[in-house]
Amino acid sequence: MILACAVCGCFLLGCGATKSFTATEQLLMSDAVDSTIAKMDFRAIGGHKVFLDTTYVVGAGKVIPGVAMPINLINSDYVISALRQQLTAAGCMLVDSRDAAEIICEARCGALGTDGHTVTYGIPANNFLNSASSVIPGTPSLPSIPELSVAKREMKSAAAKVSVFAYDRETREPLWQSGIAQAGSSARDTWILGIGPLQYGNIYKGTRFAGKRLRSLGIRNDEPQLAQRANGIDHRSNYLFANKIFGNAKEPNEEKTRMSDASSNLPTNIK
Repeated sequence: MILACAVCGCFLLGCGATKSFTATEQLLMSDAVDSTIAKMDFRAIGGHKVFLDTTYVVGAGKVIPGVAMPINLINSDYVISALRQQLTAAGCMLVDSRDAAEIICEARCGALGTDGHTVTYGIPANNFLNSASSVIPGTPSLPSIPELSVAKREMKSAAAKVSVFAYDRETREPLWQSGIAQAGSSARDTWILGIGPLQYGNIYKGTRFAGKRLRSLGIRNDEPQLAQRANGIDHRSNYLFANKIFGNAKEPNEEKTRMSDASSNLPTNIK
């Protein structure tokens, strides 16, 4: 009896839950898109007038397979805007019509969605006793056994897959292709003896406990390293471009030197 009470006492130490699934899934999808687009290097077509053809990207408002409509807020609009930003950072001059362009860039989105699973260390909730009692006539119904877990982990992940290729508007000759860019993002919630959740993953800046950041807890965090800066600029970071509007325009030769060295040297912000 004493042992049974001690075990039950352990399970009553604390409990916690998080209800931010919708926000978490949106952050996961947008982070996966950002990480994917950051891998694309558009400098090969920089300096030209470019029209971004998004015909084959999932239309805004349409159903994305595997993503429920109530949380389908990170859609093609976000992918398209991220591509336009990456093109602009590479020195491409975006135009609004095909006729005004020198180069047509055609984009497609192969994946954008979330997935998840739950692992319970202990006894999951079940109605075994109730099912067994129903076999014997006249036996009263027995209640379901609640979940008795020592630890529990919930993991949600998102993936994005995007590809772009470019061709000459007039001759239709192929000019460039990005290859397949793919990236993912993840978030984990962990409960130990009902205490939690401990939250860590790509979308968090450090480990958090029930939504608050923990600075001293030494749990591995899954934050990705900074992007490889395919354009010499991480589009997820603050950056001020050289432009005569700001009075910091650079000479053409100086700009070419900066772009050629971008892959090996991280450019500093222009003040």
